[in-house]
This record gives sequence, structure tokens and C-alpha cells, in this order.
Amino acid sequence: MGIPTNRKAILLATFIAFGGFLFGYDIGVISGCLIMDDFVGRFGEVGADGVAVLSSSRQSIITSLLSAGTFVGAIAQAFTSDRFGRRGSILIWSGIFTIGTAIQTATIRSIVQITIGRFIAGLGVGALSAIVPLYNGETAPKAMRGMLLVLYQLQIIIGIFLSYIIDLGTHTINGPASWRIPVGLQMLWGVILLSGIFFLPESPRHLLGTGRANEARRVVAELNSLPEDDPVVAETMEELEFGIRAENEGGKATWLECFSQRNQLWKRTINGMMLQFIQQLNGQNFYYYYGDTFFKSAGTNLDPYSIQAILGGVSVVGTIPALYLIEAWGRRNSLLTGSIMEAVCALIAGLVGHVTLAPPNTPADQLTKRNRQGGDTLIAFAVLHVFSFSVFWGPTPWVYLGESFPLRVRPKAIALGSATNWLWNFLLSFFAPRIAEKIGPLILLIFFGMLVFGYGYVWLFIPETKGLSLEEVDEMYRSGVKPWNSPQWRPSEKQIHDKAGVATDVREVKEKSDEESV
Repeated sequence: MGIPTNRKAILLATFIAFGGFLFGYDIGVISGCLIMDDFVGRFGEVGADGVAVLSSSRQSIITSLLSAGTFVGAIAQAFTSDRFGRRGSILIWSGIFTIGTAIQTATIRSIVQITIGRFIAGLGVGALSAIVPLYNGETAPKAMRGMLLVLYQLQIIIGIFLSYIIDLGTHTINGPASWRIPVGLQMLWGVILLSGIFFLPESPRHLLGTGRANEARRVVAELNSLPEDDPVVAETMEELEFGIRAENEGGKATWLECFSQRNQLWKRTINGMMLQFIQQLNGQNFYYYYGDTFFKSAGTNLDPYSIQAILGGVSVVGTIPALYLIEAWGRRNSLLTGSIMEAVCALIAGLVGHVTLAPPNTPADQLTKRNRQGGDTLIAFAVLHVFSFSVFWGPTPWVYLGESFPLRVRPKAIALGSATNWLWNFLLSFFAPRIAEKIGPLILLIFFGMLVFGYGYVWLFIPETKGLSLEEVDEMYRSGVKPWNSPQWRPSEKQIHDKAGVATDVREVKEKSDEESV
């Protein structure tokens, strides 16, 4: 018996997680472009004074069309993932993303063209936001699945951070290169992901689910760096066959089955959607929108590009320990700890900001000592809030989404979770600025309330899935174990015996076929 190694699986997961980089970069890059002089001159409206202004309505159109595309793409990938496989879907949507980016980069002055390009690119981003957790969840070894799924969130954060750095470096260039360079670089990112056609294997679970057992065996052997006839490969195949046979009883899955009582699917789907909903209302995005106001209230002279780069850097640093903590602490503890830390940050920042912060646009020389101290407090807790989110609530909902569903409904259930994320991302970006304009830092108390709700929801409804195979996660839900008791849950002896029986049947069939062929 050979010793399996996970080097190939890790390399593949790292490459596929690059889809998260596209996600993050595309979100981050446009915020800097919207305030670049050449961009405003081309896509803004000329006022009576002869100066071009990019109105809030035009900014909303340019930014929201991406969210509309991502919502559609997240749902549409469920059809391509089943029909063309996980590998084929990644390539299809990477190509669509690249086309959308090319349309944006080639735009001269047409706001219609650039918004259409944003929508098309959004289709690819939304689809990849669902396919990447799906693919990594199905190919990663169970002991490392959480860590490899966190790579997806890390790539998102790195994408956002790099987009801020590039915007910071190009915004002083005169002419269209100031925004075309950061926007056009996305074509390179899309081509890199498209290159996966040369070496990406299909998910073994998808291959088995579509009756291609020999191809699945070859992929399992490849991911473990073992020969196809190795006992470890045979054991893995037997486990997958057992799980898939149990899952596929009842024919082809429908969207409504995601909410059926069979195997607690309704509970799993709602949990996946709720975690994405709570994640978007954690409050960390508010700091990206209004971080410049907080920093200026502390008497700093940093421009918006620098402020974004600082918060982006904090996010990258925060996601790195999540690679370890997701397996060491588990999913439940990560979410519960994150809820407490972020809630404390939101509460303090909201109250201190309301009481001490100077009105917006107050000149620096008119700031009082109390204003500066309040601004310093806001900066400290903004950084801690963003850091805590990156460690806990940033990656964990994506990990949970990638490992909670049986094969037959997995693409559809993950699509619903991803679409929920994008829906609330859109609603937050649309309404938060308007609410903050009315009540200022007190908006953070809304996020505080959501984090308290999130703590309660996780405690009552989210089970621990650390260290379980996807088939064992399925059995845990069927067992009806209470979420707060789930960390102590272990697979039943019955399942082990059933697997052994299936393994014996498979070996007997194989031996019989070998005898007949001799």
C-alpha cells in the first residue's frame, strides 16, 4: 500500500482558488476608477460650469450592473456544472469573464458599453464564486478541505488588495491608461484561469455521478500521487461509490429538492444562505466606504487610495491565520468567536463615532482634541473589525457552503448560497451610503445587532463539519444531532459496516470479472 500525498491536490486547489482572485480584483478595481479624472471625463456628465461630474446615479449603474451579473451567473453555473462538469464550467465562465473585461477595456466614451461589459464580467465572477468552492470541496482531502477552501477567501482578499495597490499606482497617470491598465489587467487574470484546460482534472465525484468510474479512479490516483491499483485508491473509490449510491436514490435533483425534508436538505440550504446573508451584514464593507472619513477625522491626510490599500493589507494579513484556525478551531468556533469580536468593534466604533466624531468635511485645523481621539478610536476598531472579519466570517461561510451538500443537489445549493451573497452585496452597497448619510456612525449599531443575531443563529443551527468527509457530513445531518453537540459526533458503526459490505461487493465483482477475462 502506497502513502498518499496531497501535493497535487494542494496545487490544484491553489490554482482553482485563483477564481477568487478574479472575484476580489473585479470588486476592488472599479472603486478607484470612479474617481480618476480621465474616467470621470469620459463617462460623467458635463455641468453648467463645463466640469465633468460622475453623478451618483451613473456610479450606481456602473457598479450595480456587476452585482446583477454575479447574481445571474451564480444561479446559471448550476446548469453548466451538471451538464459540462466542474472543469468545463470553470473554463466556460472564465472565458465569459475575459470577454466582459475586454469590452470594458475597449470602451471609449460609451457608458452603455462599459456597463454591458461589467454585466458580462459579473456573470463570470458570480459563476466562479459558486464553482470554486464546489470544485475544491469535491477534490480536497477531508483533513485539509477547510484550509484549501480558505485559500479561496485569501485569493479574494489578495485580489482586492492588489487592485487597490494598482489603482494607487496608476491614478496619477494622465489619460485613459490611468483606468485602462487596472481594468485591462483582468484579461490576463482570465487567461491564466483559462490555461487550466491543459491540466485541470474533473471532479471524481462528478465523474462517478455520471457513470465514468474509470476516469474517476484515475483522478483519485492522480490527486493522491498513487497508482490506480493501490488499495488506498480502491478504498477511496468504494467510499465515494457508497455515498453517491445513497445520494442518487430518487432520480435527478430539482431546485425544489434543495428545500425538501429528505436528508435535512432544507436545513442545509437555509444554513448556507443565512451564513452568506449574515456575512454581508457584518459591517466590514462600511469601513471600505467610509474609511477615508474616519481617517480624516483623526487628522490624517491620507487619500482614499491609501486608505483602501491599508484596509486591504489588513484583510490579507487577517486571512492567513484562518488557514490554520479553520481546522484547529473548527467552523462553529470560528464563527462564534468572530461574531463576538466584530460585535464589540461595531458597538464601540458606533457609539464613540456618534459622540466624538467631527462633522464630515471639517477642516483639519478645526479638529478638537476630542475629535482626534474619537477618530483614533474609530481607526483602531475599524482595523480590528476588518482583521476579525478576515480571520473568521470572511472565509468560514464559503467553507461551509463547499462541504455541506450531497452530490445530487450540490451545484444548485451552492448556487443559492452564492446568489444570496451577491443579492445582499448589492442591497448593502445601494442602501448603506444613504442610511449612513442620515445617521452617520450609528449605522454600525445595525451591524452590531446583526452580529448578535449571527452568534445566536450559529449556536442554534450550524453544526461542526471539521474533519468529516462529504459523505459523513451527509450522515451527520441525517442523524439529527443537535448543532451544539455536533463537535463530539462521530460516524455510526452502521455506516462503517455498510461501507465494508459495499467494498466487499465491489471487490468480488472485480475479482469475478478478472477471472472471466483470464
